[in-house]
Amino acid sequence: MTEQEKSHAVYVGSFDPLTLGHMDIIARGARIFGRVTIGIGINPDKQPLLPTELRIELCRAAVSEIPNVSVTSFEGLAVEFVRRCGSKILLRGVRSLTDIDAEFTMSLANRVLDSSIESVFLMSGERYNHVSSSLIKQIAQMAGGNVRERLKDFVPEVIIDPLLQRIKST
Repeated sequence: MTEQEKSHAVYVGSFDPLTLGHMDIIARGARIFGRVTIGIGINPDKQPLLPTELRIELCRAAVSEIPNVSVTSFEGLAVEFVRRCGSKILLRGVRSLTDIDAEFTMSLANRVLDSSIESVFLMSGERYNHVSSSLIKQIAQMAGGNVRERLKDFVPEVIIDPLLQRIKST
């Protein structure tokens, strides 16, 4: 693995929406690696709440203060995207034993697909162990008049208004 490959990690996900848990992994990854690429996956079999272009725009706004982080989208396998980025490191965040089990299975499959790519796992900060995109969607849909204040504990502030607008329109 070249020095450039060692210093560049790729963090993939749907980020629908980006959460403070994701931001925790991104910020910590950016301190460990010289460069982090966030890959927003496009899965044609799934219907995301937020369109891809909006997820890219919001993610870029949320990470704008972290100079060594870039954001793009991709289709296909994560290991192929990591390879196209010129990296050999797939950065992943885990929150619970359930996540660890799923990530272990995915990591084994990825090693079969491309044994040169290493998965690096960061444990979620305890404050974010319970945070998931599904939970955020529920809060945004069901919370009463104080919804903006409630969402500040779960998502970057730049995400709140577009998320609420999208939920109202669906």
